Amino acid sequence: MTKKVYLVLKRSLDIFISLSALITLSPLFVFISLFIFLEDRKFPVVYSQKRVGKDRKLFTFYKFRSMVVNADEILFSNPKLYKVMRTGVNKMIDDPRVTKIGKFIRKYSLDELPQFINILKGDMSFVGPRAYRPDELQRYEKEKSNRVVYMNKILSIKPGLTGFWQVSGRSKIAFDQRIKMEAEYSQKNSILLDFLIIIKTPFAVLKAEGAY
Repeated sequence: MTKKVYLVLKRSLDIFISLSALITLSPLFVFISLFIFLEDRKFPVVYSQKRVGKDRKLFTFYKFRSMVVNADEILFSNPKLYKVMRTGVNKMIDDPRVTKIGKFIRKYSLDELPQFINILKGDMSFVGPRAYRPDELQRYEKEKSNRVVYMNKILSIKPGLTGFWQVSGRSKIAFDQRIKMEAEYSQKNSILLDFLIIIKTPFAVLKAEGAY
């Protein structure tokens, strides 16, 4: 299969999956939004943030809010917390900023559902590497120069809602191992591999391995 054919098939699959999900899961979107608001009576319930996409272009990334509304301010004003959060996994067990409903939706990846909007817009694909924040990407590449090679490969394609890393253990996998996996995936251009990852995704979500 040529890369051009693969990209056409992948985009068609992305449009079908994202539209189907947004329509089918719309009641779930309402319930999650309601529970997030009821916990702290604050908006927004959907969190937006700049992430690095294909060819290092920035895009607005959407998630259900699983933390307090000023989570970013707390992170950047607390050097110790920032250091822990930027060790590679980008998550910490018992993060003090995570709300009660946030812990639940993060465990089962329900906070990721608004990314179907990103997929429909074309900023993301259903299957692909993790979308990185500009500050963490800069930090990771600065820490080890050899990471730049892997990151260049990763950023040559669209980030995904699910991917090779996500169905293989997520936060339990060391960061350098993860970027090697994602860089390897970025060079495959295999619709069969994408289908395999899609099939594995529900089991990985229900297992909740490495999710917190």
